[in-house]
Amino acid sequence: MRILLPLLCILSCSTPSETPLYADKSWPVALGPGSNHATTLSQITTENISKLVPAWVYKAGDAGKHTQIQCNPLIINGKIFATTATLDVVCLDGVTGVEIWRSSPSASMNPDDVPSPGMGVNRGLVYARSPNGDRIFVSNGPYLFAMFAETGKSISDFGKEGKIDLRIGLREGAENAFVVANSPGAVYGNQLIIGCRVSEGAGAAPGHIRAYDIQSGDMTWIFHTIPEPGEPGYDTWPEQAWKTSGGANAWAGMTVDHDRGLVFVPTGSASYDFYGADRPGANLYANCLLALDAATGQLKWHFQFVHHDLLDRDLPAPPNLITIQRGEKDIPAVAQITKTGHVFIFHRETGEPIYPINEIPVAASTMPGEASWPTQPLPSSPPPFSRQRVEGIHERAEGKDSLAKVLARLRQHSIFEPPSMEGTLVFPGYDGGGEWGGAAYDPWKGLMVVNSSQMAWTLNMVSTAANHPGNQVYLTNCASCHGADRSGGEFMGTIPSLLGLESRYELPGLQALLESGKGSMPSFAYLSESDKAEVSRFLLGLPSEDQPGKGDPTSAYVSSGYKRFLDKAGYPAISPPWGLLTAIDLNAGEIKWQIPLGEYPELVAKGIPVTGTENYGGPLVTASGLTFIAATKDEKIRAFSTATGDLLWEANLPAGGYATPAMYEANGKQYLIVACGGGKMGTKSGDAYVAFAIP
Repeated sequence: MRILLPLLCILSCSTPSETPLYADKSWPVALGPGSNHATTLSQITTENISKLVPAWVYKAGDAGKHTQIQCNPLIINGKIFATTATLDVVCLDGVTGVEIWRSSPSASMNPDDVPSPGMGVNRGLVYARSPNGDRIFVSNGPYLFAMFAETGKSISDFGKEGKIDLRIGLREGAENAFVVANSPGAVYGNQLIIGCRVSEGAGAAPGHIRAYDIQSGDMTWIFHTIPEPGEPGYDTWPEQAWKTSGGANAWAGMTVDHDRGLVFVPTGSASYDFYGADRPGANLYANCLLALDAATGQLKWHFQFVHHDLLDRDLPAPPNLITIQRGEKDIPAVAQITKTGHVFIFHRETGEPIYPINEIPVAASTMPGEASWPTQPLPSSPPPFSRQRVEGIHERAEGKDSLAKVLARLRQHSIFEPPSMEGTLVFPGYDGGGEWGGAAYDPWKGLMVVNSSQMAWTLNMVSTAANHPGNQVYLTNCASCHGADRSGGEFMGTIPSLLGLESRYELPGLQALLESGKGSMPSFAYLSESDKAEVSRFLLGLPSEDQPGKGDPTSAYVSSGYKRFLDKAGYPAISPPWGLLTAIDLNAGEIKWQIPLGEYPELVAKGIPVTGTENYGGPLVTASGLTFIAATKDEKIRAFSTATGDLLWEANLPAGGYATPAMYEANGKQYLIVACGGGKMGTKSGDAYVAFAIP
């Protein structure tokens, strides 16, 4: 332990001043040290950026319908560690892109646990030094795998045959729940700390934070995000919530401050996302930034960004470790972006806000049985990096008049407008504002650079009461993903339609699928036998057996599904910009510049100014004054001046670069690398990593 820690710090520690300095010119942790997306490398500059060209392209050969690659790769001593579209792990030569080894964790998994195409995503890996051989940790489905960095071979004495089942140890009954870890954990000492993604519907598992010994895989501590009796925060939930409620999970990743022994963990909303009659109270520690003792999991301080969340306002990205300058004094701070487009900044050691935070009154819910929270917190500075209100329908929108009528009917008074039966406009949308790509922090200029989507979504609540008892069970447990009309959609991956199941399944087979789950579909083993029978009969178009559905009565209302507010041509219906890139002076609490990010070439050809596009994946900043970002629907990667926001360079990618780029040096040359997996927002899927360099 005392020997390991200094070796680990070579890879993952940030300095007390929090400039992201590391001597080996690698990219040793996902999103860079301090989650700051920053590099000291300066061979590529604002003067020579025009010479940047592809150096090599690696194609994994496994792209499929709706697959994606969201991985921010690791680069250690000239070797690249990354995941492919089907979540194989590859090690590549950083100079040539030649594959050194390839490992397929899914080969050792139960087929029912392997994520279905388009639903399995991974946003990064974990690298740890060890006297027994450096190791790579990667999640796939419900498992955390360990493999040797040198060979990619499984470490058989880690966990059970080289893997840990993340469903085990959360609470009784969660062994069959939907639990995955899309984002990497973080190493502190000899421990790997990790969160998880859970279901957002009824029967969800709790999202407790756990640490595991990197040698043995034994769990070393757990922090209950839904407090148990005697723990602080227990009184913000109903008495039995710790046994039944779910969510409050850290799906977006986390950031370690090695110098202070702290891990900063952002959490998501409690389940069910949009109706909380069964969870009255503020619901700590959902929607919180947690400052935990990284060695023990003890809570040092917390801040809750949304009380009793009803709009899925998860904290979407790991926080940035930054330094705020006040005169001659440097303040160690942590900055957290939100889906609403705000930046909250706290003193790292005490949790004291750097800028005042005000509790503002918000509209009360009109949903029967709901007890929404009367106020929500917003920072006084910096200003939001995303618009807070829809300014009307785009003047060139197809079907503008009918869209204006729809907009007029929707509730849209504020960013905290609660769900409703008549319909609520969710803006910024379910995917932000800020999202999982996260923000970059330039310590040389004191600037945060962050991208945001300006996408409106519509939210309609429906009653689960229905003539067919299986429909009630369906609406309670399945409609939030597949839609009340069973037509499917796109949110956190492509969600298939359930129409026409009778051509693919018979009653026993569908009931067995509900029992076991498959891929990213969770098990519904917690349903009663009559409920599984009734919902299966309903989905197959069979009459009820007159057994009343026993869907959770506290989930009497559910969302009809995730729906973007689009015009008839498929473009965002609201006025642009639809995507933004913003630089924020964190010392002054002011926006430095803001520009549209991305374009629709066909709209530009019609004379419509650059609109920006919905975007996924974050920026990267360099000491030489450059900001790189892909992320946009137009399948390009761009470089901007960090100081001014001027566009300096752009290049086409083989598929959408919906991932955060990384930067490294190998054989004396600086490289920029980005995953090109596509597959989101209706764009084609890809299987490539592209590295750029100056010849």
